[in-house]
Amino acid sequence: MSYSDDKLKEILTRTKVVAVVGVSMNPVRPSYYVARYLSLKGFKVIPVNPGHAGKRLFGQEVRASLADCPDTVDMVDIFRRPEHVPPIVEEALEVFPNLRTVWMQIGVVNEEAAQMAEALGVDVVMDRCPKIEYQRLFGELRMGGFNTGIISSKL
Repeated sequence: MSYSDDKLKEILTRTKVVAVVGVSMNPVRPSYYVARYLSLKGFKVIPVNPGHAGKRLFGQEVRASLADCPDTVDMVDIFRRPEHVPPIVEEALEVFPNLRTVWMQIGVVNEEAAQMAEALGVDVVMDRCPKIEYQRLFGELRMGGFNTGIISSKL
């Protein structure tokens, strides 16, 4: 899986509304701080986790499923084990008419789901983190003008 920097930058630039599937309410979990970071960068983040449906996170109501999200979602960011990804992608393709990207987090790779999305013209990124890629591509991985090579969850 190789993605050009230009393609990743294009995806992150055009994306406005992200449904984060598997988001945690625990601030030390990667799904929490990735979603928080994206919301602080101006993305509208719709948290999706049936175990926390109805609660609020990052100014949004946590949704039980993708079908409960506004149809304006243009990217789905998936924090679930690879074997759980195909039904998530299938639901996303059904409910989001403007879906442009399916993003699977670090360690999440599912070729079946990727092929399903790509067959409908939806971009797929697997085994990557949008927070890390955003920081890397938009110059936030440095301090005082130097690239430190350190990736942190802190803002």
